[in-house]
Amino acid sequence: MPLCEKRGIGIITGGPYNSGILATGAKPGSFYNYEPAPQDIIDRVNAIEVVCSDHNVRMVDAAFQFPLLHPAHVSVVPGGQGVAEMAGNLQAAHADIPAELWADLKTAGLMREDAPT
Repeated sequence: MPLCEKRGIGIITGGPYNSGILATGAKPGSFYNYEPAPQDIIDRVNAIEVVCSDHNVRMVDAAFQFPLLHPAHVSVVPGGQGVAEMAGNLQAAHADIPAELWADLKTAGLMREDAPT
């Protein structure tokens, strides 16, 4: 990422919801990286969801917007199967995410301290 930023190379993120788990939460049968989600990922997603809930932010909105916080990112391609998912993506793109959410995720160890926010 630093090399891309230094050389002016734009990054497009596909799949910001990581096989859906960051869109739906850690529900039974959740997938992560196209495989059944392991317990440590389920626990981490549950913790992220709690922090998001504390800020009245949908986790899916934070997942959509997070990659765009890095200056090298130019776009996010979330996909969408049907009108309802496309409308949800549009809502996620325009959601208000308070800076305190990112700070709390860092404090909880759920996000890298050096992540751009």
